[in-house]
Amino acid sequence: MSTTLGGFIAGGIAACGAVTVTHGFETVKTRLQLQGELSAKSQTKRVYTGVFQGVRVILANEGLRGLMAGLGAAYCYQTMLNGCRLGFYEPIRSSATSLIYNDPHYQSVGVNVFAGASSGILGAMVGSPFFLVKTRLQSYSPFLPVGTQHKYRNAVDGFRTIGRTEGLKGLYRGVGSAMVRTGFGSSVQLPTYFFAKRRLQKYFGLQEGVGLHLASSTVSGFVVCCVMHPPDTVMSRMYNQSGNLYTGAFDCLMKTVRTEGLLAIYKGYFAHLARILPHTILTLTLAEQTNKLMKKIEQRLSLD
Repeated sequence: MSTTLGGFIAGGIAACGAVTVTHGFETVKTRLQLQGELSAKSQTKRVYTGVFQGVRVILANEGLRGLMAGLGAAYCYQTMLNGCRLGFYEPIRSSATSLIYNDPHYQSVGVNVFAGASSGILGAMVGSPFFLVKTRLQSYSPFLPVGTQHKYRNAVDGFRTIGRTEGLKGLYRGVGSAMVRTGFGSSVQLPTYFFAKRRLQKYFGLQEGVGLHLASSTVSGFVVCCVMHPPDTVMSRMYNQSGNLYTGAFDCLMKTVRTEGLLAIYKGYFAHLARILPHTILTLTLAEQTNKLMKKIEQRLSLD
């Protein structure tokens, strides 16, 4: 079993475990981002006012099913995204450092950022249709709707409906903004994680283990949320639109800022932080543990 395949499997398993815990916050974040879309603040009715208020309102009106809408599509997306991101990061990084520095173990910030962005963009391209369907399922509410409403029975019905009405192009609507968003996040997630890990080992004497993984992934999660949230807001709106409300990611950004103000691109930030922080911690910590298991399996297979 190759290291890349092992990393892909480890990343996919870790991400699915993490998304099970954090998906409800993702639903709240999506609705906060779509609330008041292209409307002046004075004209916006604030149905959702914060992270935990959003969770309470959705549970009261739609139950757990409403809060966890799109979970199946989220599993598929996270498997594709984090499988690629964690599976291809190290091969890209080591290949690039071998090419440039003639040493695969050399740590270069520039190469690490490039490897993180490249692996993330690849995952975003593969998983984009799943994120699109997930976003539309999460935004739909028969009680407290925000943004454009798409009524799909489930993820499969969503794929069928989009394929029938919008074609293959519709399934990849917003893929450009997804690549930008994931490129931003991936360019800092793994480099920040490994940077924090090395510093914690060097200056605080932390040993390899769960404690070190938890501390390093916490640092990474904060950085990822700050960098990724503006393009994440743009992506949510690109995915959820009907017709051609926005011609592209930059058009969406400019219309949002011009109509709702600069802070509009940070709508849902705390809901995003509530999701991305535990998600990053769980994903990277579980990935480390799963990677150890995969290496043991590889060693046994090689002995056989």
